[in-house]
Amino acid sequence: MGALIVKHYADAAGLDIDKLSGHSLRAGVITSAADNRASIRRIMEVSRHRDPRSVETYVRRADRYSDHAGDGFL
Repeated sequence: MGALIVKHYADAAGLDIDKLSGHSLRAGVITSAADNRASIRRIMEVSRHRDPRSVETYVRRADRYSDHAGDGFL
């Protein structure tokens, strides 16, 4: 059900719906929360993850370019 809602609104926004799923929304929320320095515990309350290691995969993605060695070059 969530995937259909995401795809409906993504299509209305002109996005490529073949690259999106219901999981895209969940991943986006978790990534944004991590970018905004939310604690793992608070993120888990929203995402309903039971294992912090699952959430950490999103946090790593959010921090990928923080303090990057090539930061001044981009």
